[in-house]
Amino acid sequence: MHTDQTIFAASVPATSSSNKLLKDIFYQETGAEYFQAVEKAREKVIDFLYNTRQPFSGIKPATIRDAVYSINLDTPLTDYDELLTEVNEIFIKHATAFHLPQYIAHLNCPVVIPALAAEVIISAINSSQDTYDQSAGGTFIERRLIDWTAREIGYTNADGIFTSGGTQSNLMGLLLARDHFAVNTLGHSIKKDGLPPQAQRFRIFASDKAHFSNLKNAALLGLGEQAIVKIQTDKRFRMDAQALKAAIEEQLSQGNIPVAIVATAGTTDFGNIDPLKSIAAIAAEYRLWMHVDAAYGCGLLLSNKHRRLLDGIALADSITIDYHKSFFQPISSSALLVKNKSTLELVKHHADYLNPEEQDYDELPAQVNKSITQITRRFDALKLWCTLRIMGKHKLGIYTDMMIDTAAATAALLQQDPDFDLLSSSDLGILVFRFKPGSVKTDLSALNQAIKKSLFFEGSFIVAGTKVDGNFYLKFTILNPVTTVADIRKILEAIKSRGYSLIEGE
Repeated sequence: MHTDQTIFAASVPATSSSNKLLKDIFYQETGAEYFQAVEKAREKVIDFLYNTRQPFSGIKPATIRDAVYSINLDTPLTDYDELLTEVNEIFIKHATAFHLPQYIAHLNCPVVIPALAAEVIISAINSSQDTYDQSAGGTFIERRLIDWTAREIGYTNADGIFTSGGTQSNLMGLLLARDHFAVNTLGHSIKKDGLPPQAQRFRIFASDKAHFSNLKNAALLGLGEQAIVKIQTDKRFRMDAQALKAAIEEQLSQGNIPVAIVATAGTTDFGNIDPLKSIAAIAAEYRLWMHVDAAYGCGLLLSNKHRRLLDGIALADSITIDYHKSFFQPISSSALLVKNKSTLELVKHHADYLNPEEQDYDELPAQVNKSITQITRRFDALKLWCTLRIMGKHKLGIYTDMMIDTAAATAALLQQDPDFDLLSSSDLGILVFRFKPGSVKTDLSALNQAIKKSLFFEGSFIVAGTKVDGNFYLKFTILNPVTTVADIRKILEAIKSRGYSLIEGE
């Protein structure tokens, strides 16, 4: 009986002896080599999937660093068995297993299988999304998915582009806000003439719990971190709309120039959503660009049960969407959408060899016209296409609901246990808390840091941590529909047990 591999090998011409030099190039004579390489890599992935029992091996950075740097890159290995044994030793066996319920730290989701099938196609065919002659159908698959996402948001005249991640999408949103303001209010083209003299007084408003990329992006845009005005949050760590309005008035009184507001739909530390409708009303009142960082909260677009939490998002001028967080896509898969498609003209540049100015872009479309930092760009949209075509929006929405329900149940467990101090409930799935045994007097920040570090290097459980008002807290990020309340109980028991052991060890 023939295996699939022997049948495949028999149907593919072997590389001729004169072309042995080219045996590693992916072309029509090397199909057998490609199949063998991918099959052996697949075996390592399956081994990782079935035999990984805890989220981390516990290896220390110095150990893995020495192993990597001891390898002589100038001496090639003999075959794929040798290669993959090496890769297994220095990467796979120590890789963080995001698919396990014991991993509950950062915004890393497990990935869906249709997207993994797409990755095989994407990497081998290796299309670039910048122009039609490099992508053909890929151009329209990406555009259709942007249109689909825009429809889910509630946009009617929108456009957008896939990006590398939320930071790039947020950068693009702020760049459009800056340039739109300069052109429409100051009559100044930053693209052509650089920053206007007034730019040092441009101000962008974001909550004090918004993503740190706002500061980084303001610096990259030449405005400086001082352009970001941090707005205080309410008891659930959402932007306070009245404080926002007061801050805008304060900046105006100082002679500064309000340009944009960044609202967050799903904060990184608390998973809560700013009051989008109230912020949109303030943005309209002061004629400010409204950008919504929905890198995390975009998953609510899939949920019939919780979609209402995003009410008002369609009022934003631009929105960040991270499919590789809340749509269960492999990294990278993100997008920036704009309410008015004409605003993307602000980032269009022409090159005679790529997208000449005289070209008819209805006849030969070019996605590069919409991108700010990526010319050559992977066809990441195919992953989302395959996911929707096999699974559909409804099933993804059920996953979102499952995670939110698990987070609510986890919050209840924390509130009921006198050994834990929960800071806030979550709209999504992030809970910030600390181990706080009432009968023990100790440095709680140091104790909780020690719990996190001890569990991590043991490899048994990975939880995150953050600081609130200078105090260290543990953080759960529930972004895996496989994770159950029973799994959560085990993690909480491990935290308590380790905490008491550390106290006794003092």
